[in-house]
Amino acid sequence: MMPKADRSGCYLILMSQGQVYFYWGEDDFAIAQAIEELRKSVLDPNWASFNYDKIPPTETNAVILALNQVMTPPFGIGGRLVWLVDTTLSQQCSENLLSELKRTLPALPQQSVLLLTSCNRPDRRLKSTKLLQKYAQIREFSLIPPWKTEQLLKRVQSTAKEFGVKLTPAGAELLTESVGNDTRQLFNELEKLRIYAGDITKPLEAATVATLVTSNTQNSLQLAAAIRQGEGDKALELVADLINKNEPALRIVATLIGQFRTWLWVKLMVSEGERDQKLIATAAQVSNPKRIYFLTREVESLSMRQLTSTLGVLLELEVNLKRGADPLSTLQTKTIQLCQICLHNNYARKRRY
Repeated sequence: MMPKADRSGCYLILMSQGQVYFYWGEDDFAIAQAIEELRKSVLDPNWASFNYDKIPPTETNAVILALNQVMTPPFGIGGRLVWLVDTTLSQQCSENLLSELKRTLPALPQQSVLLLTSCNRPDRRLKSTKLLQKYAQIREFSLIPPWKTEQLLKRVQSTAKEFGVKLTPAGAELLTESVGNDTRQLFNELEKLRIYAGDITKPLEAATVATLVTSNTQNSLQLAAAIRQGEGDKALELVADLINKNEPALRIVATLIGQFRTWLWVKLMVSEGERDQKLIATAAQVSNPKRIYFLTREVESLSMRQLTSTLGVLLELEVNLKRGADPLSTLQTKTIQLCQICLHNNYARKRRY
């Protein structure tokens, strides 16, 4: 049974036995928020120091310690919360630990809560993962890929609604472009907009959003567009800006690969004579078929050979980074190479016409 609020706004634990939660994903900020909400719903502030345990992965026998702690009934008022941080139980689990889990999870004391977190996707083949699926409430907190702009826009719109911030369609799009998939920045910017709006009932225009929001438009999608257009100087500036903002190099490459793969699929389908935007969208894994028109225009000056070549360079770039190559210099070198490919093909096509 889920926690319910009393008339004072405090949360009461109403359950016949303990609960287990498993949060996983790369969105650290969203996970941190969910953990804080769980803390507030489980713990009484006056007894939190007695009933809250955060067990890091560096702790000796961390899993056994967590299971022992969660089996101890809470002191005083409220429940007990035991948080097993960055656990690897859903990636590997010995038979001894599995036996302890099988014995403990079904028998948690009333008002005891066990929380497990991990940045890695659970391995569904493992017995431990199947056990967690049986006893735990599992929530995924994965970052939306930067190239899935429709999903990012929907998240901005839904989160703005939660904040009570009204935005015009153009305002929502500008905020989406500014924050990308950075959940922390989205929440910070919406809080800023909420304070600014005050009692204003009219939706905030894009011009207002632009004056208040810290723009993070120097993103990987802009880098992909600059490369596609063969704009070497601009692309190198974007690379430097992304690295200076501590954007992980492999995440930049993942975005580029996703964008160029989409362009390749669109070009392939159009080259084969396909005109049905829904079919093209399905093949290219584009959620909004209306985007196909714009994607088609974007790849008009690009050849199939050029798009295939760029993917080869991007995959080589990914391998080099995973082998420990310097992120900035490697990205710069490959960005120049990619821009030369695009510039050469664009120039050759102009010569033919």
